[in-house]
Order: sequence, then structure tokens, then C-alpha cells
Amino acid sequence: MEEKKLYPVHLCTILDEYVWGSEEFKLADLGYRDSLLRDGWLAGNTISEVMDTYLDRVVGDRVYEYFGRQFPFQVKYIHCRTISPLLVHPNDTVAAQRYDFLGKEKVWVVLRAGKGAMAYVGFRKDTNAAGFLAKCEDGSALDLLNGIALYPGQCLSIPSGTVNCLKGEVLVAEVSESSPMDFCLTTWGQEAGPEEFDPEFNLIEALDFINYGAYCAPVPGADSPEGIPELLASLPQFTVNRLRLKAPISISTEKCDSCMVYNCTAGEASVQMEILGRRTDCILKEGETVLVPAEVQEFYLVPIKEGTELLEVYSEAREPADSYINTNVEAVLPENEQ
Repeated sequence: MEEKKLYPVHLCTILDEYVWGSEEFKLADLGYRDSLLRDGWLAGNTISEVMDTYLDRVVGDRVYEYFGRQFPFQVKYIHCRTISPLLVHPNDTVAAQRYDFLGKEKVWVVLRAGKGAMAYVGFRKDTNAAGFLAKCEDGSALDLLNGIALYPGQCLSIPSGTVNCLKGEVLVAEVSESSPMDFCLTTWGQEAGPEEFDPEFNLIEALDFINYGAYCAPVPGADSPEGIPELLASLPQFTVNRLRLKAPISISTEKCDSCMVYNCTAGEASVQMEILGRRTDCILKEGETVLVPAEVQEFYLVPIKEGTELLEVYSEAREPADSYINTNVEAVLPENEQ
């Protein structure tokens, strides 16, 4: 019997509402958050079920060897309306040794930003665990943090150990490793239940892997021409590009040997390919996400509306560095690594 071919497929959004705003999981393989596939003969299956069945056909040989049956990355929208909880995430080593999870390297891409919208990322100047703990407990931790004014199109890479939150009316697309490893440091007096954060992932448990050095904000690069991928982040775990589509472009997955994920942040596009000699179209509307399995080695991205922009995410499954290196910051290692 001829083997069925995999194909580009839409992913259903999972919406969570909170006191401070909401999160929309566009792609998740977390168990408690597991994206459903929407189209064709795979419709109704979750990402984890598809991974269990089709393995390297979904993500590519190298990615499967590196991550196994865990889908490597996730995509979600964070819509902040007031101030989001202050979070921090561990690196892969800490997450694996203590919790048997991946770490959660993450990248933020600002989609909308109201007047006065801010991201607070890392510390304005060097601090220490005792001083930070006291500030979290009395509700004044914001005084220590490095504030960054936000604007649409801005990209921020947030390394492991870096505290982070959003303030004001702002919509951010977050690309990260597939991991629940966000530790809640403070909710600023707002209510947060166990459905939002695992109580085990708390301030005390995070104190020894937080980077207490001053944060150096990245210098934004120049925009790429339309149709040329603009590199937003290149990490050992995943790569994020921005595509401004003006004309159809051809994509080949053979070089990176990875699945490709596209999230439409503006406009509308079509993912086109041939299956058994017949062209198939997968329409990608604003806010929607499509997974193109690694088995689909050639396809086209075709803009339908003017001003179409896509986020492109894939994994090259490279060997990660031993630790996050910032020449301007002295890393604070967990006790078992010192």
C-alpha cells in the first residue's frame, strides 16, 4: 500500500485568559497544551500524536536525533493589557537536571504596541539574589529592571536566566523551546492560579539560576528587502526569520533538514505544493499558523494581500554552546555548576 504523504497543515489556536491579559498558543506540544491539526486526513490529531506516529518525517532526521519525540519549539501570542507576571527561564542543562524538560530560550517579536508600552528585560545594573528577593517581596522589583520602549516590528532575544515582563497595551509573538519552564517571580499583586503557573516554578526555586548582571539590550539590525528572509534570531535550538512577501518565493527544506512553521503576522498568504501531480493550497490568514513537515522538501509561499508578513521558524539542531556567554555580564551559575 502506498504511504500517505504528509502535507502543510493548519494548527488550532489555544486561548488562555488571565487577569493581566491573554495567551494564544499557536503551536504547542506541552501535554497540558497540545495543538490540534485542522486539515486533511491528519485533522483532529495533536502534535504529540503526529510526532509519535511519523517521527522524523515531521521534523527531519537531524532534529529528531536531537529532540526525539518532543516537538522542538513553540509559538504563542502574548497580549498584555496591564502588567504581565515577572518571569525567568532556565537553560537546557538546569531544566534537564532538575525537571527533565527542555530549557526555554525565547524570542519576542512585537506585533502591536500602545502608547507607553514597555518590556522589562534583565537588570539596569548589577544586583544580587538578596536584594532582588526583597524587591519581589515588597512589590518594587520594577525599580531594578531594565525598561525598553516597544514599537511594532521590534525583536528581543531573551536568554536563559534573564528576568522579563511586559507592561501596557502590547501584543507580542513569542517563539521559544517547547517547554513549560517559565518561573513566576511576582504577579505584582494580581491573582494567578495553578492553571497559569506550576507552583513548583517559583521565585525561591529560580534564585540560583537568575543572571544578576546588568542586561545589555541588543542593537537592532537593518530590515531586509521584501522577499528576502530577515534573520531575527539564530539559536542552537531554533531560527526565526521574518518574511515580507511581495511576490511568490520558493522554499526548500532539504538544506536545513527541518520542518518549517509559518505564522502570519499581517496580510494573507498561500502555502502551495504538489502532491501526486496535483497542486494543493493552504491559505494562511493573519494570526494563523501552518506546519510544513520536513518530508515536504519543496513548496511556494505566495502573497494574497499586500503587506503580507510571516514569521518563519525552524530548527537546525546544532550543538548548543556550553552556556550563555555575554562578555558584559558575569554569569550566575546554579550551585551544582559552580
